[in-house]
Amino acid sequence: MAYKALSAILIMSMADESMLHRTKEVIFMVAGHLREKRGYFHIVLSYTDENGKRQTPSKTTGLPVKGNKKRAEAMLMEARQSKELELKQRQEAKEAKLNETTQKSNPQDEATIPFTAFMLDWLEMMKPNLDKPTYASYSFCIKSKIVVYFDEFFPGLSLCNLTPKHIQDYYTYEMKERGVSANTVIHRHANIHKALKYAVKMDLIPFNPADKVERPKKQRYIADYYRQEELERLLEASKDHPYSLLIQMTAFYGLRRSEVVGLKWSAIDFKQKIITIRHTVTQVTLDGKSQIIQKDRTKTKSSYRSLPLIPPFEELLYRLKTQQEMNRKMCGKGYCTEYKDYIYVNEIGELIKPGYITQHFPLVLKKNGLRKIRFHDLRHSCASLLYANGVSLKEIQEWLGHSDISTTSNIYTHLDFSSKVASANAILSVFPTE
Repeated sequence: MAYKALSAILIMSMADESMLHRTKEVIFMVAGHLREKRGYFHIVLSYTDENGKRQTPSKTTGLPVKGNKKRAEAMLMEARQSKELELKQRQEAKEAKLNETTQKSNPQDEATIPFTAFMLDWLEMMKPNLDKPTYASYSFCIKSKIVVYFDEFFPGLSLCNLTPKHIQDYYTYEMKERGVSANTVIHRHANIHKALKYAVKMDLIPFNPADKVERPKKQRYIADYYRQEELERLLEASKDHPYSLLIQMTAFYGLRRSEVVGLKWSAIDFKQKIITIRHTVTQVTLDGKSQIIQKDRTKTKSSYRSLPLIPPFEELLYRLKTQQEMNRKMCGKGYCTEYKDYIYVNEIGELIKPGYITQHFPLVLKKNGLRKIRFHDLRHSCASLLYANGVSLKEIQEWLGHSDISTTSNIYTHLDFSSKVASANAILSVFPTE
């Protein structure tokens, strides 16, 4: 990449900051204790490494618990001292490398580094600290939008010469010329602001120009959804579709796309009649290539939830499991076993990709003359149906896995209309009628 100077400048700035404390020797304290496991002593250490991350490694001593406590304690002490020495040596090596980089850096680069080069290097620096889906979002925003605009309209614009007007003009261009929504611009502003905040922290610029920019007003999200009769038509029309169960479970349980695609057979407890939402599958695009991200965790802690397995779905799941076993036998070695734990796979065992669902769901609606909604709107349809049948917002929050009830109430404010009608009728009773 051109203009690699930024990396050197960032390192130099951090090195200068650390020199203020160079007279104090960094001391790494390693705590530890013994743990009994399967009749043997295990050593468990606890310390903060040279990168500030908490580590708690463990290893066996090979000593049986009976009659070996003193020997195990001696091994623990030796392990602690050895780790402290190792951490000290790694810190010294890190500081030596910083000093070497500082000496080789050219201070003049700080004044001339282009804004776009800074954004790209900042993105690369952030990569290890971000989940892949989050990094993919950052990457698309910066590489495909922000950098493209500034390279075209302000080529070579240096970081130190970037003004609030440059940023404001970019937002105006995106909204007026390209028709980008206010919410999308707000997301891009967040990327720019965060990067420039780091530049201020590293003393590359005196202030954050994004602080002086007027962000567009956030557009209130209004959830679309199917009414009960529309939902009934969809379920009837899609009952013979290859992925009818996927559509039905999404609508009934209000699952996110990542949650329904991420369902595994291990999440279905046929004995206790419970479905546990704990796996997700997402699809991201990085540098033009599509990637599937599988996680054994949900979007938030509240998204991890257990829902009742009702008889109709229990029967359909049993039927699907039997069909998959038949497909596996028929395909033999040609059957894909990489996703054998997942519920929603095609005839040859390949995982149904999230993008496939998004693309093909509108075709199902169009074929059956149904009003166009997004696949995610089945989740909203579920919430609407729950509320219409007397389920409280608090219970809907728990069913959908929202982390905060304010999220539920903000998205589904339209559901409160019936209570407003009741209020209107109550007030109307005090007014005289002709």
